[in-house]
Order: sequence, then structure tokens, then C-alpha cells
Amino acid sequence: MHPLLERLLDLAAATALEPGEFDAWAGERGAALLVFTEDPALYRETLDLAVIVAELVQAFAGRFRTGVLLPAAARALASRYGFRRWPALVLLRDGSYVGTIDGLRDWQVYVDELSRLLESEPTRAPTVGIAVTAEVDRAGRGCH
Repeated sequence: MHPLLERLLDLAAATALEPGEFDAWAGERGAALLVFTEDPALYRETLDLAVIVAELVQAFAGRFRTGVLLPAAARALASRYGFRRWPALVLLRDGSYVGTIDGLRDWQVYVDELSRLLESEPTRAPTVGIAVTAEVDRAGRGCH
């Protein structure tokens, strides 16, 4: 593990999450900030985000708990939340999706967006779209 990710775990009192324990951790009551990391050699922004999240935890002291998904776990769980850029932050409340901040942003964007998300209600997580087609019988009727 990269030293900046270790620092994040220490400073943020964050939990390094594995797929097998993710659902139980995510389903706990309250707000939870998930940090989806990727290999820093491929996505150098991962290290920037590790520093930013440690500062966000201090700026929003006590407003959420923090979980860090290291690259293998992050890749295994990313499709649940449909974000398009790495690294990403996902906010959950009581296990339900609230929103995402993906890619690297300016500090004020993180502060503003996280403030907004902390006041927002859970919603359905965006997912990777799958085309849906309706079959039509010979009479031109669909399934409904």
C-alpha cells in the first residue's frame, strides 16, 4: 500500500474495506464516505485524493465515517455506483446511495458538493446502462 493511502487510513480513522465485508460496513447507520482508489501508477490522482480526503474528514469532523476501497476491492464494487472517472468518492446514508464526486476536483468543489450531499436524501445509484428492447409478436403487440 502506498504511504499516502496508509496516511489516509490513519488520519481519517478510515477502514480499509474488502468486498466480503463491504455490505455490512456500508449498511451501518449514518453517513459514510467511500473512497474508491485505483493503482497510483495508472491514476496519479489517487494520491492527490488521499491527501484531500484526509483534509475533508477534518473539515467535516464527525459528519461521516470513511471507508477506503483499495484498487482490487474498488474495481470489484465500482459498478454498483456507476461513476465514470477514477478516483471517486461515494456518499452513502444508512447503506443507501446519496451521490458521487468522481475524478479530481478543486478543493471548493469538494467542500460544496460534500456539503450538498450531506443534506440530500438517498436516491437510486446510477449504473452502467444496458440497452433494453421490447419483443413484438407477429400481431405487433409488445409485452404489455
